[in-house]
Amino acid sequence: MSLFAISNFQAAPLLKARKADLQTAKTSPDLNLTMVDVALDEVGVVYPEPFDVQLTWAQVTQVAADETHCFRFDGDELVKINTFSADTNRAISLYPTVSAPTMVLAGFPMHRIKDTNPYQDTLQKIKAASPVSGLVLDTATGLGYTATMAAKTAQHVTTCDIDSGVLEICRFNPWSTELFDNPKITQLHGDVFDLIEEMEEGTYTRIIHDPPTVSIAGDLYSGDFYVELYRVLRKGGRLFHYIGDPRSGLGSRTTLGVVKRLREAGFRSVRPADKAYGVVAEK
Repeated sequence: MSLFAISNFQAAPLLKARKADLQTAKTSPDLNLTMVDVALDEVGVVYPEPFDVQLTWAQVTQVAADETHCFRFDGDELVKINTFSADTNRAISLYPTVSAPTMVLAGFPMHRIKDTNPYQDTLQKIKAASPVSGLVLDTATGLGYTATMAAKTAQHVTTCDIDSGVLEICRFNPWSTELFDNPKITQLHGDVFDLIEEMEEGTYTRIIHDPPTVSIAGDLYSGDFYVELYRVLRKGGRLFHYIGDPRSGLGSRTTLGVVKRLREAGFRSVRPADKAYGVVAEK
């Protein structure tokens, strides 16, 4: 059975179709990744193979009323896609959008969702680092969007994440399946602050550094870590560092500190990548 997931963005239109006495409807069984035709009857919604899922109208109504969670089908029950991380003692959940879902970690969404969506947010980060080729280091796996998008053009992508809870969420997210299936992606489990010390000098042609907020992962904004990023980047290589909204007070202050420490670490041509909410630097 293919990976099934649903949110209010799919459930609400199904209720409207029922109210209109329709017998069929077109909907997504995987959070707007693909579309299928489903049968509507008195009991609920019947999804075709390979999903082979049937939801009652009570379950569809439950999902439609929840704007902050995605749901998966577990036996006869719908359950929220969330967890509590034993690694970091933080709550993690999959948050729906009109496009790919984002992940909420300790109350913070891990992608921009205002006036954009996680897919477009990731696309802007990839564009800032482009051309993305050769060996790529993705310092924070998250939902794997950066790694999978980079793997489309890169020779190979190494992606790191400290939190096994994050990877648990990934396994229930249809948009993250390539993270586990693509042979061009290698996952490393651990704190990239420590993992990078074991990486060889001049390995990567591109580094995409998209850490959590400073309050969660301050060491990933440190001068010591930037020195390591510089060391493992090849000469002529490029770094993209996501920071946050440069127009906000915190974003502007953080950007100033980041630019200063990147230059002190040896990076040159440190410049803003406004559309991607970060900076680009070169070795």
